Amino acid sequence: MKKPTRKNRPKYTAACVIITLVFAVSALLMFSGALNFPEYKTYDFRVRLLAEQTRPSDDIILVLLTQNSLDWAQRERGWGWPWPRKAYAELVDYMNTGGAKSVAFDMLFTEPSVYRNSRQDEIIDRAVESLEQTQQAVVQGDSPRQAVGFMFRNVVQALRELGNREDDASFVRAEQDYGRVVQAVFLSSFSGSRSSWPQGLDKPLFIPGEAVPVREDSPLAAQFPVDELRDHSGALGTVSGIPDQVDDILRRGRLFYEFDGRLIPALAPASLLVSGEKPPELDYDGDRLRWGDSVLPVDRSGNLILRFRGDLNRYAPYDVGEILESAERYHAGESPLLPPEDFKDKYVFFGLYAPGLFDIFSTPISAVYPGVGMHVTMMDNLLSGDFIRESPPWLNLIILFAAALIITLLSLFPGRIPVSLGAVLVMLLAIIGAGIAAYHFGSLWLPMAAPIITVVTAFLASTVYNYATEGSQKRFIKSAFSRYLSPRVIDQIIADPSQLNLGGEKREMTAIFTDIRSFSTISEALGDPGKLVELLNFYLTRMSNIVLQNGGTIDKYEGDAIIAFFGAPVHMEEHAILACRSAVMMHKAEQEINREVLNQGLITQAVMDALVRKGILKNPQDPSPLFTRQGINTGDMVVGNMGTPNKMDYTIMGDAVNLAARLEGINKQYNTGGILISEYTRKKLGDEFVLRPLSRVRVVGKNIPIRLYELLDIRPEAPPELADMAAAWEGALNNYENRNFAAAGNIFKSIYRQNPRDLVARLYLERCAAYHTSPPPEHTWEDGVDNLTEK
Repeated sequence: MKKPTRKNRPKYTAACVIITLVFAVSALLMFSGALNFPEYKTYDFRVRLLAEQTRPSDDIILVLLTQNSLDWAQRERGWGWPWPRKAYAELVDYMNTGGAKSVAFDMLFTEPSVYRNSRQDEIIDRAVESLEQTQQAVVQGDSPRQAVGFMFRNVVQALRELGNREDDASFVRAEQDYGRVVQAVFLSSFSGSRSSWPQGLDKPLFIPGEAVPVREDSPLAAQFPVDELRDHSGALGTVSGIPDQVDDILRRGRLFYEFDGRLIPALAPASLLVSGEKPPELDYDGDRLRWGDSVLPVDRSGNLILRFRGDLNRYAPYDVGEILESAERYHAGESPLLPPEDFKDKYVFFGLYAPGLFDIFSTPISAVYPGVGMHVTMMDNLLSGDFIRESPPWLNLIILFAAALIITLLSLFPGRIPVSLGAVLVMLLAIIGAGIAAYHFGSLWLPMAAPIITVVTAFLASTVYNYATEGSQKRFIKSAFSRYLSPRVIDQIIADPSQLNLGGEKREMTAIFTDIRSFSTISEALGDPGKLVELLNFYLTRMSNIVLQNGGTIDKYEGDAIIAFFGAPVHMEEHAILACRSAVMMHKAEQEINREVLNQGLITQAVMDALVRKGILKNPQDPSPLFTRQGINTGDMVVGNMGTPNKMDYTIMGDAVNLAARLEGINKQYNTGGILISEYTRKKLGDEFVLRPLSRVRVVGKNIPIRLYELLDIRPEAPPELADMAAAWEGALNNYENRNFAAAGNIFKSIYRQNPRDLVARLYLERCAAYHTSPPPEHTWEDGVDNLTEK
């Protein structure tokens, strides 16, 4: 940072103003709740990222009624839905046998059982049989009075038996025998059958100390279980949820709800109360609840912020059908699937998890999270003592001020964009890292949205100030050089003017050379210099835009030729892929360019006739008068400012550059479709393109042969037959290089017949025919290496 001087004193004043304003605005937005939505999303990201880094409690058993359970009950017990209450009685009895600490039902039993009597099907069948026997007696002439009397006695007895609520009674008996069943109560300000606590109902409730952490905004109404189940349960627990109003996602839960002056525990704490593990007394001291020997952090509304463990499958849930089958086997003296001792000293939660049955909440884990998971998560947090705490306001203010201070100073004073951007990146990573670490290691919810906005706002404000006060020189540089250098080079010069010095650096890059076929013929036949310039400008603009679009840099134009490179000034790993992608895109754009130059009269009939006379086109109606040949090579090149102190160009040099230029010319010798690449470029491409190998060649001045490849298309865009041709081609070329000219010629002939415009196939077919008749000497063959005599 620069020392304070009279020259930069205004900048220090600006820094103080920016820091103060950014800090004040960020603090106001955070504490007003305006940033709650983005903050909640950053929190949800932390929850999903770290949910599975903590271990679910081994003291919790989750029992689910799944589709498998429904299928088993229908098949083995003949139960449809809803199930008779004796099914839940069997579950409770088995948990009682196993010694579970409590059983909590996340299920509302607000209506009497539809079965009333568990033998109702048998009773109804007996009554129907009695009626049928009476009807038969009357038909056969037996005494009507005797038949009617028999019918009434049996039907009345059946109806009395059917009227007995034995199904509910079986569940009540199981509750009484066990004594630690928690039944669900639903509280709502919108619906409910009762607005007061049932008279004489004595169930474990929370006893508040001097203060109550939360008061309901409006009176609640309740839905209780049927009287028998309610009165004989060990405890009642609420199953209401508290989604955040901003996005309706459930992140918090309450330890209790206030109803008719009483503090009714939620389902999870009710399980602890009924098991005798916790006393009912509560103390509240502003931001914490003291419950026995536990200190529970609460938010400003008195809610607990839940720490989710991930998907419910992490609790290895049991299928209730397997438990009922185990109970049946156990009482029959057989070996059960699930021994009762598996449930000893466990807190058991029962929930519905079959399609169409279970209630769903949106949570940070999933938009379709089973409601029973909220109660299981709260119980897990109660046992583990790791509820999430909100960071205190004073700490939030320190974070905001530090972010505004650091970013403003580092953006204003170094005067270099990389330093400012680096500071922003480091600060953003620090905020994100601190938020994740605080959540994971300290169960602390540090704000992330407000500090991130503070960083971005401070950077933008500082950048705008710098632009307004120091940007005129930079704008002059950009205006002066924009006609000669690519925008990326200009940006580098602005960031570091020392790059205007002579010199370069060696780096791996990919160079591309293009040239229009027989352009001298076109220019001569066109005649009009104005039209020639217009044609060149139109062509070069379209082609250059494709290069720039893919991140390339235009080195220079030499008449109709374009020289470009990829990998500098900005380093890129995929420079070879981007160069080849540009080449294919230019090749495809050429079709549209030809249509437009013909329609606009930039290519005249005189040009077409001249090209036909030279044998370049077959007829004057050929739609492709402009045909571009391209050469691409990858290798180490020197890139930088070359020339004199008074006149310099940002350009490339080296053998790898020269080879790219040679490849452009070699297209003509092989009659390719327009794009040749070297084996060095091929090694960098992977499987993104459709290519076919050509012979190895020795270019002029080089002794080591290199493999040529013709670039055909981008693989996802290529027709299937092109890929098939390329695969067949490799086999043909392998035969050719191994002197099996007959086999190679057959394949080349097949390829050429399918596409008579494939002049490369015709070239190799003619070679195979000649070599088959007069084989080349084996000692000079060298696997078909071509020694080129032209550059």
